[in-house]
Amino acid sequence: MKFIKIDRSAWNREQYFTHYLKQQTSFSLTCDIDVQKILQILKKKRMRFYPAFIYMVTQIVNGDEVFRTCFNENKELGYWEQMIPSYTIFDNESKMFSSIWTETTSDFATFHKQYELDVQKWNGTEELFPKMPVPPNTFPISMLPWSHFTAFNLNINQMDDFLLPIITAGKYIEKYGVLTLPVTIQAHHAVCDGYHATTFMNKLQFLADQCENWV
Repeated sequence: MKFIKIDRSAWNREQYFTHYLKQQTSFSLTCDIDVQKILQILKKKRMRFYPAFIYMVTQIVNGDEVFRTCFNENKELGYWEQMIPSYTIFDNESKMFSSIWTETTSDFATFHKQYELDVQKWNGTEELFPKMPVPPNTFPISMLPWSHFTAFNLNINQMDDFLLPIITAGKYIEKYGVLTLPVTIQAHHAVCDGYHATTFMNKLQFLADQCENWV
């Protein structure tokens, strides 16, 4: 997958990038997403919600280079042409989780099928990264289905080197007459602002609302 380097001398974000990278400023935003409609449609089609969530998030990330901007292995700043989701799966027997990845595809049914094959093959290994090698163009997604949280924060040492978004979802519950899912995006302010994080949430809600067009 192609990594496109950013010419920082001509980059309109350079002063923001330099300022917030020096400060090592990161932030998180948590919103409740209405998932009642998509859950109903997935149930009718006997499909799972987690791969649908991963699919939606990946579509948003791949639609905006802000969410694909990072350093490569040579510490060069740029963005990947396309990202692959690296997501956690939980083994009920050992109570351990693993992080695996599934190739990106524009067709949800194809992605859902490959997701199920990957989970079946790699779950229960009691390894953190059982599916190797991990591609360099991955970004992290996780789900905590045991808690409907109102905020979530993940602390990373040397956050200045990690610029990609971290997406975490929780347990969906009935709220105000609909089923809502808490979703947190954690971002580095050097490459992502509150506007971008809010746009992410709005796009996520839009995809959930328009699920009949892609499920």
